[in-house]
Amino acid sequence: MLISVLNVALGGAFGASCRYLMGLGLMRLFGPTPFPIAILSVNVLGSALMGGFVVLAAHKGLTHLSPLVMTGMLGGFTTFSAFSLEAVTLIERGALGHAALYIGLSVGLSIAALALGMMAARGVLT
Repeated sequence: MLISVLNVALGGAFGASCRYLMGLGLMRLFGPTPFPIAILSVNVLGSALMGGFVVLAAHKGLTHLSPLVMTGMLGGFTTFSAFSLEAVTLIERGALGHAALYIGLSVGLSIAALALGMMAARGVLT
């Protein structure tokens, strides 16, 4: 258990550092833009890497690396990759209604929760 937690922590630090560096690199490449291209790029790349790793790990017997790679590195790089994996898993299982509900609730409730958190913090701080 402790080894798994340490793998998640190590992978998370690496993934978060990569997200930060990718954001800086894209900012230097494109300059400031009104569209969040860095976050979109990280989310799309992280989701592609998650999909690739899931298949590779299953076929090559590497699932023991999931705490390091999936939860740690890719979770630190982008939590959107885990969301994407859960949505696709539901779709592949034929649970289209559950997938639609999961996607709608995840996006809608997360945005609403963020807005509520901001309002609460502003209420406390002002």
